[in-house]
Formats: sequence, C-alpha cells, structure tokens
Amino acid sequence: MAYATFTYTAAKPLEPVMLVSVAATADLEDLTRLFAGYLRFYEVPKAETQIAAFLGERLKRGDSQLFIARDAQGVALGFVQLYPFQSSLALEPAWLLSDLYVHESARRLGVGEALMNAARAHAEASGACGLQLETAKTNLAGQRLYERLGYVRDEQFLTYWLALQN
Repeated sequence: MAYATFTYTAAKPLEPVMLVSVAATADLEDLTRLFAGYLRFYEVPKAETQIAAFLGERLKRGDSQLFIARDAQGVALGFVQLYPFQSSLALEPAWLLSDLYVHESARRLGVGEALMNAARAHAEASGACGLQLETAKTNLAGQRLYERLGYVRDEQFLTYWLALQN
C-alpha cells in the first residue's frame, strides 16, 4: 500500500519520483540490505541472516511500523521504523522513531525528509500525541533534518541504558 509519494530532483531534471510505502514481507531483502548499512553507520556489525530474521519477525508480528522509500525504478533508497508506546506523562499513545536510514547514494535528495513525513503522517493518523527519537551526538546531518522538521531537542531528560546478559 502506497502511503505517500514525494518528488525530488534526480540525475535528470524533473525526473520524479520517490514512493514511500508501508513495508511488507516482499520488501524484506531490500530492507535487510538497508538495515545492514544502518548498522554499519552505527558501527554495529551483524550478519544479514540475523538482520533478516529480526526484520521478518517485526513484519510478521506487526509490532513495529516500517516504511520503505523507492525510486521510480523500484530501487530501495531508505527506510524508517517506528514502535508504538504509551506516554506515561501525556497519558496518551505515542511513537518511537527508532530507525531512519538513507542509502549513501540517495542522501541529500529528500529521501530522509519523505520518510520522516510518512512517519509523522502515520503517527498523526493513529491519534498519537507525538514522536520521540534518539540520534548519535555525531549525527549532525540527522540533527539538522530533525530540527528543520520541527523536532525539539530534549534538554530536560537524560537517556540511560542498562545492558542485560541473555
């Protein structure tokens, strides 16, 4: 199901078209390749079999919402993944924008913005009170995008992590 279409200028002037759609199991191979790039960006190497199993489980269970962006030829350009949660402070549902990745060859073409807009439209349609995200302190391009789209840096709360041994 196509969620939204957006245009950007590609190699040829006025060449359209980027399609952002809800990801399905048919997208698993492309999502796996993109997710591997995402993990490399954060220097977290994982085997593609692990990645495919993880994403396949998300798609099967429907416990996250994945969107994929493709160009006019169907080439996968990027993805965004959201997880629902309940905001205890707002007493309303919200979404965690957990993962956003745009392939290196498609950066600065509006792909990230298109994916972020699809995430926002989905969250708004679901009645959520907001979208929350985290990013690396070194991800300056991402921070500029988020702030341009209206996201506000949280100066009130710190994030902590406890690694568990399983």
